[in-house]
Amino acid sequence: MNHIQIKTIEDLSLNAWPSHQIQIYDGWLLRFSYFYTHRTNCVEQIGSSSIPLDTKIAYCEDTYRKWGTPSIFKISPLLPAGFDKLLDGRGYVKEHITDVMTLQLSALTEIPVSAPVHVSSFIPDSWIQALFALKGTTNIMHRLVVPSMYRAIPMETICVSIQDGRRIAATGLGILDRDYIGIYAIHVHPAYRRRRYASAVCRTILQNGRRKGAKRAYLQVVADNQPAINLYHSLGFSYAYTCWFRTKHLF
Repeated sequence: MNHIQIKTIEDLSLNAWPSHQIQIYDGWLLRFSYFYTHRTNCVEQIGSSSIPLDTKIAYCEDTYRKWGTPSIFKISPLLPAGFDKLLDGRGYVKEHITDVMTLQLSALTEIPVSAPVHVSSFIPDSWIQALFALKGTTNIMHRLVVPSMYRAIPMETICVSIQDGRRIAATGLGILDRDYIGIYAIHVHPAYRRRRYASAVCRTILQNGRRKGAKRAYLQVVADNQPAINLYHSLGFSYAYTCWFRTKHLF
């Protein structure tokens, strides 16, 4: 992908997943969410710097130290290669390598979804609580603040679930922005795997997104999650670029 296309998807992902708190500092966003995920608890660079990098990094470290979480920087192809090396020299560890994949929705084959998929235009609390259960989220602060993060998403959403009686067995979230649909929060309960539920959830999001005017789709997947990557390849997604996070534990 070229620089402009990568910049677009990076902007879309920022819109799609708000943090609990955000501080703007000389073209950098300091995102804080009690370390719920790397993405929502890291520094992202959206503008040029006027302050020396060593001064800025030290400021970020001090801020995250006060917040009580590791200092994390997101590294994307938009940043100079020297910045990643600078963090490495300061003791930052490379973590959570993530592949971005994209799809032209004109190539999506419209296949009927056999699973009983429920679609909502808003994100109900029952869906969020089910997501916590699927992810094993027990941290009290995460359970307190994350619902407000989902409700703060400023774009139109396509909230999808598959239920078995009163239990939600699978979740997924589509987020519409410009002419893209982003796929997020794909989780399936272990007892319901090998039933193609993840495929049904993704196809439902993509088909609804296309009906609402989306022409392209994107998603982010942990680079060593081969089963998920195989699923996304089967839907027609292809590799676009890789991001990762540099993390330093401060205490």
